Amino acid sequence: MTHKTSPRERVFTVELKSKRNLKNVTLINGSSDSVLVEGTIGELVQATFAEGVILEIVGKNGILRIDLGEDEIQKTAMRKEIEAKKQ
Repeated sequence: MTHKTSPRERVFTVELKSKRNLKNVTLINGSSDSVLVEGTIGELVQATFAEGVILEIVGKNGILRIDLGEDEIQKTAMRKEIEAKKQ
């Protein structure tokens, strides 16, 4: 089964070197549709943009990736700054 994402949705992956770095995974079967994934990627090694559109945060114990471009981060920061000035 494939899940299609809209152009505005963001996809992420968490890749851990060991399951010992996984703290909690909760899939609730019931009225709630929530999912919780917790772990540690360890001490920060680097944070970069791969291919210009994937924020990649590398830690000693794993990697977190999200398809989020640098330009999108700048846009949200500017919007927040404009909203703060209005107040």
